[in-house]
Amino acid sequence: MGELAPPPHHPPPGQSVTRTSLPGNPLAPSAARRFVRAALADWTGLALPAAAAITDRVAHDAVLVVGELVTNAVVHAGTTVELLFRLEDPADGRPAALVLEVSDHHPARPVRHDAYQEDEDGLDEYGRGLRLVAALTECWGITYRPGLKTVWARLPLDGWDTCPVPGAEPAIQRGLRAAEILAPTQRRVVRDDHEWAGRGALSFLAEASDLLAGQLDEDLVAALAGQLLVPRLADWCAFWLEGEGTGGGGPRLARVWHADESALEPLRTVLEKEPPRMPEPPSTRPVPVPWPSPDGSGAARPAGGADPGAHGTDGRAGGVDGDGRAQGVHEGAGGASAHATRAAHAEHDAPAEHAAHSASGGAALAYRLVVGGHALGTLMIGRRGQGRVPDAVTTLVEDFARRVALAVGAARRYTRQVTISRILQRGLLPSQVAQIPGVESRVVYEPSDDGLAGGDFYDVFQAGPGVRRWCFMLGDVQGSGPEAAVVTGLARPWLRLLAREDHRVGQVLDRLNRLLLDDATEAAEAAASMVAAAGDLPGGPQPPAQPQARFLSLLFGELVPLGPEEGGGARCTLASAGHPLPLLLRPDGSVTPAAAPQVLLGVVDDVGYESHTFHLAPGDTLLCVTDGVTERRSRTGRMFDDGDGLAEALAGCAGLPAREVAERIKHAVHAFGETPVCDDLALLVLQAR
Repeated sequence: MGELAPPPHHPPPGQSVTRTSLPGNPLAPSAARRFVRAALADWTGLALPAAAAITDRVAHDAVLVVGELVTNAVVHAGTTVELLFRLEDPADGRPAALVLEVSDHHPARPVRHDAYQEDEDGLDEYGRGLRLVAALTECWGITYRPGLKTVWARLPLDGWDTCPVPGAEPAIQRGLRAAEILAPTQRRVVRDDHEWAGRGALSFLAEASDLLAGQLDEDLVAALAGQLLVPRLADWCAFWLEGEGTGGGGPRLARVWHADESALEPLRTVLEKEPPRMPEPPSTRPVPVPWPSPDGSGAARPAGGADPGAHGTDGRAGGVDGDGRAQGVHEGAGGASAHATRAAHAEHDAPAEHAAHSASGGAALAYRLVVGGHALGTLMIGRRGQGRVPDAVTTLVEDFARRVALAVGAARRYTRQVTISRILQRGLLPSQVAQIPGVESRVVYEPSDDGLAGGDFYDVFQAGPGVRRWCFMLGDVQGSGPEAAVVTGLARPWLRLLAREDHRVGQVLDRLNRLLLDDATEAAEAAASMVAAAGDLPGGPQPPAQPQARFLSLLFGELVPLGPEEGGGARCTLASAGHPLPLLLRPDGSVTPAAAPQVLLGVVDDVGYESHTFHLAPGDTLLCVTDGVTERRSRTGRMFDDGDGLAEALAGCAGLPAREVAERIKHAVHAFGETPVCDDLALLVLQAR
């Protein structure tokens, strides 16, 4: 079963792991298959408990899965593909397994599940490949990281009928092998609608809530919801999502899903002609709508002549028959008898009459996605060859639609928060950094993926018009979000102003420290006044907690370019206040700290910050980083800078230009840990030419 989650297990040290990088071209899938065969051949010769379980069948399945995953990455990302293949020994009650991880560098393009047609090169395809992966593996999923999307799959080596991931479906129970999955003929889905009247419905809703919870993109919510509905409860479904705000525009067709891949695009074409027009005020109750016809006539309107509330005399929702006439889902004696007659007739003549009836249409219902009285969109489902939708299914889909609406609402709130934070972040950071004569500069900045405005900031600017002095800064405010943004919004302009008033580096830090302490004092006095006012009111509201001091770590310096007669390069003066120390890389590969540690800003009054001046000679490189680099943790808890790890990584960059030094350090930080970087990451490289 597909999940948007990390791979289910990280191997302990010493376990068999092999990896490679593949070009994003049509040769990558075959190269990946050869790589997996070679790895399996090597592992079978190792004295590991799991290696003995690698059979020809396991090897064949692994080769098929990696071929499909790499093909998907190449077709839909087109970037370099990173392939990791590992052998897991039995541990913690889990069986031995093979785990494949295929990563591409284009996470904005999601994994595709739609119908596809193979092109003449045999590569441009999607859809059935992930069905193959789902059927051959114990479980699979997708992990998103900054700049990276990983699709992983786990193939157990024993106990194929055991799947330890809750909700996942054992592959062996599906009874599908590669030949069946890849066959172009449509597989007929057999439904038992009676199961939805009891525990089946509860299990389905629990699974849906689990999968939809925490999804942060409304289109992804619609995609996952479509996979849950089809073919379990419907032959096809469609999601329209309303635009936000007064200028959001009309509803857009966000997702269409069909059990018959060949019918997907024709259905989408019909539904795109006109969005559904649902009754007002918004209600979660189902509305019967005509079966979509090729000419689109009335496809999005409530069933002809039906009450806008779409309810029969008993208040229950209806469907439509093959001719588009509205019918109540809950039928009286005559309706039930007619339905029984139709069912008996269909059973006697099936499957021929069933196919004919399916061709003429079926029952379709529309559900409003409503949260807090506001309509966020519409869900439409269809069941072929039926004149009505059973009561149990109608009720279940109504409950399901409520969960989808909540997930869409949560995703929109998160999107708004991220958008605001990004706008705020752009306003807090410089639009561009100044070019320093004789010095090449390179900045790398990656905010954390929590969607909040981070506390890291940077700047490179000229001290004033006509002044041959350039200043640079790299800082990290305590915390994140609005509180950190407030301090960042104050600190960077203050530093620019102080530097342009011709204060020296140490003096700039002294004055900024005083400003931060004064600002914290004013905030504390305001809080104390609120406490006193609240104390005079009997039973008054509790006052807010007293704000903490606003402190930050900062590396601040200035560069004065030097002419050839002075040795070239630049004279550098800098000071570090509670910040990771900058490192100076000489052309011979030696690395030394370029400053001395001092106390954080905004903590202690009358510190008296001191600066250090040195010659940044041609070929010298100065590396400045925030703690998102030095405190990057591995799975074992070790930090990137433990044992002078940062200096060691920088020493390996001798002779490289500033741009490549920055990229190499960034990649080393990302590769150090197995999990995504959870803190802001910022680094500044200054290299004298």
